[in-house]
Amino acid sequence: MEKTDARKHSPETQHQIRKQIIRLRKQGFSNRAVAEGVGISESHASTIWQRYKKEGGKAIQLGRRGRRTGGQRTLSSDQEREIQKALIDKMPDQMKMPFALWTRDAVRLLIKRLYKVDMPIRTVGEYLHRWGLTTQKPVKRANEQNTEAVKKWLDEDYPIIATRAKQQKAEIHWGDETGVQTGANRVRGFAPKGEKPVIRMVAKKSRVSMISSITNGGKVRFMMYQNAMNAELLIKFMTRLIKGSDRKIFLILGNLRVHHGKIVKQWLEEHKEQAEVFYLPSYSP
Repeated sequence: MEKTDARKHSPETQHQIRKQIIRLRKQGFSNRAVAEGVGISESHASTIWQRYKKEGGKAIQLGRRGRRTGGQRTLSSDQEREIQKALIDKMPDQMKMPFALWTRDAVRLLIKRLYKVDMPIRTVGEYLHRWGLTTQKPVKRANEQNTEAVKKWLDEDYPIIATRAKQQKAEIHWGDETGVQTGANRVRGFAPKGEKPVIRMVAKKSRVSMISSITNGGKVRFMMYQNAMNAELLIKFMTRLIKGSDRKIFLILGNLRVHHGKIVKQWLEEHKEQAEVFYLPSYSP
């Protein structure tokens, strides 16, 4: 029988081979006979048998593959614990670092300051992942959202849109509208009990809005505007969107009333070769 390297077998197969070696040796077969019958080297059969005589059943158990925990790591276990404690207990600026929040760059600088280790940014990310620390963004969901309608759209409607886009060589754009203003909506700070702090600020807030689209490939296009979104502004954005693209646009919007305006429908009919609009279920952006 042709001999093979036992290390190339799966762990389960290796385990079965070892059991077979022990069984045949107990039946009186020599190492050479076992090796010929099983298809391994005589030295491997001898090693397993000698190990079995010393250790018993433990000899045929497979050890865990891969590095041992902590092996080949830049930081020691104690150093890792110290870094984790700092991330939980303090903020970067409290440690006189030029960051307001913890980022990979901030953690990298902390490691360099504490241990003189200039760690690659990717390795920092791997440590953070290993520690169970990831950037988190809360999921906001409107009470009015119809989860069944959203699931149907994702499972049934969107695949149809994607298939049509591929057939027509169109580019899918996800539309969004947002607004920003100067000043925070809600500000809190520490002060003696019963004494509210006074903040001097401009009473009138400046506001600006933005309509944007992002493709599945990550390309972003946006347009700033004042006041509320209306049909004319939407048409202006879509006009510029198709002007800047050499492919047909499949624009997915959030199903607001303005998106269904009469002049919007008219514009879409006149430009159906350049753009189509699809709507998400209500309250599901």
